[in-house]
Amino acid sequence: MRLRHDTIAAVFDGIQVALVSNMLLVVGGLPLVLLAFTTDSARSWPLYALAAPLCAPGLCGVFAVMSGGLSQPAGGPPRVFWRTWRATARPAMLWAAGATAALVVLGVDARWAWGHRIGALALPVLAMLAVLTVATALLGLVAIAERPTARLRDVARACLYLSVRRWYLTAVSLLVLALLAQFVAARPALGLGFAAAPLLYVVWANTRWSLRPALDPA
Repeated sequence: MRLRHDTIAAVFDGIQVALVSNMLLVVGGLPLVLLAFTTDSARSWPLYALAAPLCAPGLCGVFAVMSGGLSQPAGGPPRVFWRTWRATARPAMLWAAGATAALVVLGVDARWAWGHRIGALALPVLAMLAVLTVATALLGLVAIAERPTARLRDVARACLYLSVRRWYLTAVSLLVLALLAQFVAARPALGLGFAAAPLLYVVWANTRWSLRPALDPA
């Protein structure tokens, strides 16, 4: 009976942490959420590019909540979230701004090459660079959430190497992230209210395992 009670309590605690994580994700990503509900993403992509770095510390905060699991300190997930947000605000924004700028440049180049003869050679290369940029940016946000004081140069070098070295884990993370983005685009309320935390947890756990050689060298 004691074991059953502990199991039920753990299940309810996990559900509570997931729901709170969804709420914190919406709060941390409020600039993008507001743009998604008020603008046309195809025409307003420059605004999305400007708003994306502002949401990076919030994502780091959610990753920190997931890292704590069910053993949250006093104050619970909100306290962990805001503490991580303050600690990672500058490096996370700089990291996301660099990744966003790289994606914008690659997108503009791909748009120019589309329909030209050079596009047959350039587009596959640009697509590969874009995927590599997204993968490195994702690993970098998880690394910054774990080590807020790490130098971005070291983060970039480690994440670029590990995203390629453990490409199979990177591929799974990107597929789950694409599924989450598609779900949120189709059903924003359900995606942000219920599906975001479980799918992001899969992405975080997978990415954390990819970063293990850098975060836990022993």
